[in-house]
Amino acid sequence: MNEASPIPLGENAAETQPLPQTPPPRAPRDMPETLRGDLTQGPILRTLLMFSIPMLISSVLQTLNGSINAIWVGRLLGESALAATANANIIMFMLFALVIGFGTATTVRVGQFFGSRDFDTARQNFGTGVGFCIVLGIATAVVGWLFAADILRLLGTPAASAAMAHAYLQVVFITIPFGVVSMMVSMGMRGAGDSKTPLYAMILTAAVDVVLNPLLIMGLGPVPALGIAGSAMATAFANIAGLGYQLWRIYSQDLPLRLRGAEFRYLIPGGEALRYVVTKGIPMGAQMLLASSAGLVMIGLVNREGLNAAAAYGASLQLWNYLQMPAFAVSSAVSAMVAQAIGANKHKRVGDVTRVGLYATVLMSLVLAALIVLADRPLLALFLGPESPAMPIAQHIQLVCTWSFVLMCVSMILSGTMRAYGVVVVPMVIMFVALYPGRLGFYALAYPYIGGEAVWWAYPFGSAISVLLTVPYYMRGRWRRGQAAPPRQGAPAA
Repeated sequence: MNEASPIPLGENAAETQPLPQTPPPRAPRDMPETLRGDLTQGPILRTLLMFSIPMLISSVLQTLNGSINAIWVGRLLGESALAATANANIIMFMLFALVIGFGTATTVRVGQFFGSRDFDTARQNFGTGVGFCIVLGIATAVVGWLFAADILRLLGTPAASAAMAHAYLQVVFITIPFGVVSMMVSMGMRGAGDSKTPLYAMILTAAVDVVLNPLLIMGLGPVPALGIAGSAMATAFANIAGLGYQLWRIYSQDLPLRLRGAEFRYLIPGGEALRYVVTKGIPMGAQMLLASSAGLVMIGLVNREGLNAAAAYGASLQLWNYLQMPAFAVSSAVSAMVAQAIGANKHKRVGDVTRVGLYATVLMSLVLAALIVLADRPLLALFLGPESPAMPIAQHIQLVCTWSFVLMCVSMILSGTMRAYGVVVVPMVIMFVALYPGRLGFYALAYPYIGGEAVWWAYPFGSAISVLLTVPYYMRGRWRRGQAAPPRQGAPAA
C-alpha cells in the first residue's frame, strides 16, 4: 500500500485514497434527495459559518448560564454554598470530559455514515453512543450517591462547605443521566448536520435553569425552599426540558436519527460501533482532562506570585474563555463537515474545508484578541474594578499571553480534521507534550532567570510547541493510512 499524501491546505489537489470501497447504500424512500443537514454540498465558508455559529452561541449561553447560577447561589446562600458547588463541579467536569469524548466519537461516526447516506448505520452508531452513555450515567449516579462524602473528603473539601457540597452532589449524581443523554443527543445531531436544534435546546435549558434556580433555592408559595439542593434540581429539570425538546424535534420532523420499532435495539451498546466510541472517545476525553489538569497546575504556580497576580490571572481567564469559543465551534464544525465528506468520498472538499476553517478561525481569533488587548482596561475592570492594584498585572498578562490562543487555533483546526478520520492518539500526545514538557517545562527552566514572568511566557511557548508538532504531522499525511472509510455495518472492511 502506498503512503497517503497529506490533505492540501491551499489548493484543490486530486483525491487520494478513494472511498468507499463498496458503493454507498441508497437512501431509504422516505429520505429526500436534497437532505437537510447535508454538509457535503454548497459554498464551504457559508456552510461552515451557518453550522458553527449556533454552536458558538450555545457555548456562550452555557457559560453565561453557569455564571448566573453561581451568582444566585453566592447571593442567596453565601460563600460556603458557592465553594460547595465549585467542589462538586470539579467532579462533574471529569465525568463530562469523558462524555464529550464519547460524544465527539459518535458525532464523527454519525457524520461519516450520514455523508455516505447509510442512514441505518448512522442510527446504529447514534443509538450505541446514547445507550453507552446512559449506562455510564446510571452507573455514575449509583456510585456517586453512595460515595459522595468519600469523594469530597478525597478532594479536601473545606469543613464549612462539606455538608452543602454533599447535599448538592447527591442531587447532581441522581440526575446526571439526563444531562449526559441530552449532551449525547446534541452531539449526534451535529454529526447529522443539525446544529440549530441543539442551540434551541440550549436556549430552553438556560431559560429554565435561570428561572428555577432562585425559585427552588428560596421557595415560593407551594414550592418549598430546598437550599443548595434546589440549585442542583433546577439544573436537572433544565436538562430534562432540553432533552425533551430535542426528542420532540427529532420525531416531529422525522429526522434521520430517529429510532422506531426494532431500531430501539440500537440503544444496546455493542459491536463495532461500541468499539469505535470507546477507543476513539477515551483519547478525546483525555485531551480535555490534560488541559484542565495543566490549568490547575498553572493556577498553583500563579498563586505563588501573590494575591494581585492571582486576581489578575482569574480576570484574564474569563476573557480567554470567550476568546477560545470561536476556535472550539469552528473546529467542531470542521470535524463534522470532514466526517460527512469522508463518507461521501469527497476528499478534495476535505482539504478545502480545512483551509477555509483555518483561515476563518485565525481571522476571528485575531480580531477578538486585538479587541481584548486594545480594550483591556474596561474589560478587565468588569472583574477587577478600575482602581484595582491587580489591573497593571492583568494588562501585562494580556499583552504576553493573549496572542498565544491565536496560535492554538491552528492546532485545533488541523486536529479537528484528523479527528474526523479517527486519528486521536497522536493529537493527545502532542497536547501532553505542549502542556507539560512544553509549557510547564519552560516555566521550570526560565523561572530562575526571569522569575514570575516565566508563568506568563510559558503560554506562548507551549502554544508554539503545539503548532510546531501538529503542522508537520498533518502535512506528512501518514496518519491517513487505514483511516479512510467507515465500512458498512455487517460488511467486511476492505
